[in-house]
Amino acid sequence: MTVLVTGAGTFGASGIIKAIRRADAFDAHIVGVDTDPDAYGFSLVDTAETVPAGDADAFVSELRSVARRENADVIFPLNAAEVEALSEAKPAFESEGIEVMAVSPQSLSITRDKGRLYDELVKQAHPMAPEFYRVSSFDEFLDAVHALGYPDRRVCFKPPVSNDRRCFRVLDPDMDRFNALLNQKPNSTVTTLDDVLPVLQETVQFPELIVMEHLPGEEYTVDALVRDDETPVLVSRSHAATCDDTSFVGTVEKDPELLRDTHELCSLFGLEYNATFRFKYTADGTPKLVDVHPRISRSVTASVGAGANIPALSVQYAMDRELPELDIEWGTHVTRDWQDVFYGPNTDPTTI
Repeated sequence: MTVLVTGAGTFGASGIIKAIRRADAFDAHIVGVDTDPDAYGFSLVDTAETVPAGDADAFVSELRSVARRENADVIFPLNAAEVEALSEAKPAFESEGIEVMAVSPQSLSITRDKGRLYDELVKQAHPMAPEFYRVSSFDEFLDAVHALGYPDRRVCFKPPVSNDRRCFRVLDPDMDRFNALLNQKPNSTVTTLDDVLPVLQETVQFPELIVMEHLPGEEYTVDALVRDDETPVLVSRSHAATCDDTSFVGTVEKDPELLRDTHELCSLFGLEYNATFRFKYTADGTPKLVDVHPRISRSVTASVGAGANIPALSVQYAMDRELPELDIEWGTHVTRDWQDVFYGPNTDPTTI
């Protein structure tokens, strides 16, 4: 079986590729593609190819050429920037017998836009909808921030469409600016309303933003393999340490409430294949849905280590093979580290 993995240089690709290698049900010939000729994942695949970026006009045509040349059976996207193009191009690939592991354009349009995502939850009167406002002007932004309780309460804001937390900000009126200046990294997400107002006032075109309640409780992720007309494979895990939206320390914990609600949400949003659900708890212990990424998580290896090899199971499902019963070892604790790749002047890439 030939699996074409896009985003071979994406953070987390190493663990996903290794997980596919560990499959018991099939032997995979893995083709890795990336925009970067030095993508670290190229050291782990059988065939490596460079392609244009996912938002480039030539991306789909170049990828189809690689897929044909390598006789790919399935395309497994790892990079968020490529999911939209692959979702739209599914029929073209599938007409050639190549399965694309991407959600439908309709499901993607809902899950990638946090405003539409939250609107859908409100429409369904779903209790996991956070308190939020969609704003598109300076005055609407101010009204929303104060309606959510600022300065007595922390408030958050972010663009409705973003792939991670790089655009996410927390407004904290009690932020210690001296401590932030001397003791914190420059990319801290915490700021104050007074700090952001001058920037927003100066912008020529005010951006569309989601202003939402701050959720101070624990954070959980549910890794999902969603199967058409079948019960999804779901694994819930908590986070003890994160960086750039990726879990570095966590525990695979069985949370029946989150698993049940995730099952419902998979049906509500019409998802298929991989999806990553992120939840945070309110101060009184109520879980709220923060976002849904319609792709596999960069830290899915936590679930793999607990006995649910979701990357390999996803490929099996794509190829219409029966999935085994899982024996998940709940309570598995995971820590992650970096993968080093070395490029000699006259040798293939190596790792230690």
